[in-house]
Amino acid sequence: MGLFKRAADIVESRVNKFLNSVEDPNAMLDLSYEKMISGLQEVKRHLADVVTEQKHLENEIAQTQKDVKKYEDAARAALQANREDLAKEALTRKQTTLEHVAELQDGLTRISEQAEKLKQAEQKFQERINAFKTQKEVTKATYQAAQAQVKVGESMTGISKELGGVGDTLKRAQDKTDQMSARASAVDSLMDEGILEDPLDSRDKMTRELDEMRKSSAADEELEQLKKEMGN
Repeated sequence: MGLFKRAADIVESRVNKFLNSVEDPNAMLDLSYEKMISGLQEVKRHLADVVTEQKHLENEIAQTQKDVKKYEDAARAALQANREDLAKEALTRKQTTLEHVAELQDGLTRISEQAEKLKQAEQKFQERINAFKTQKEVTKATYQAAQAQVKVGESMTGISKELGGVGDTLKRAQDKTDQMSARASAVDSLMDEGILEDPLDSRDKMTRELDEMRKSSAADEELEQLKKEMGN
């Protein structure tokens, strides 16, 4: 294993150890978003409860106001019948009912204020969630791009496990190729010099040289003969 390979392994080990100790930002963002959505749903449920109570009070007030009118009409009918005692009792009940209406109106006012505050809180919460969602998507995209860049950088520098040995393999292959080329050149030179002999050629060095000279001389004579025949 080469020096650079060992250094790459050390760097990779440290990087992985660091990354493993850091929470996944994408998961953190998604979890925060889910919590915000859950919080918004809780606000909506509270608002629904308050609005339901508001409607209940409004209906009760409307019914109680009808009772006020009923007691007033009863008092008029009693006076027409010369029953002042019944008229007074009806008016007494009317006053009691009016007090009840006032209490209901006071409660409705408080409930309405709470409902309005919850509606404003819901709107602000929704706006915050929308803004967070946008920032979340941008941050996740940026993280993924950075993560991809890290992988490319690791691959190029040989830190990644998949490509960590590519540089060493290429270097060894180049060294082997250079050694083989040098050996081939050396063998050719030795054969040309006659130091290395062809095992299938039984001639000695002198005979081979004489044969080469004869072939060269024969070729020269044949060349001159062709020139004469062609008129050159």
